[in-house]
Amino acid sequence: MAKITKDTLIADCLKINPDSAEILRAVGMHCIGCALAHNETIEQAVFVHGNDLDALLEKLNEGVE
Repeated sequence: MAKITKDTLIADCLKINPDSAEILRAVGMHCIGCALAHNETIEQAVFVHGNDLDALLEKLNEGVE
């Protein structure tokens, strides 16, 4: 079972949870298609966008098997 953590790259997050693109967009993170997303972690993106890391991780891990 894969789990999304603060150290998960955005590109890997999209692979782990197919719904993550929608979740990230809903909190104002439109970096999904950005070239930097391949090397940016969830924690780095949260820092830049000012989101709540724990709440976002909880949402991203919902339904992940």
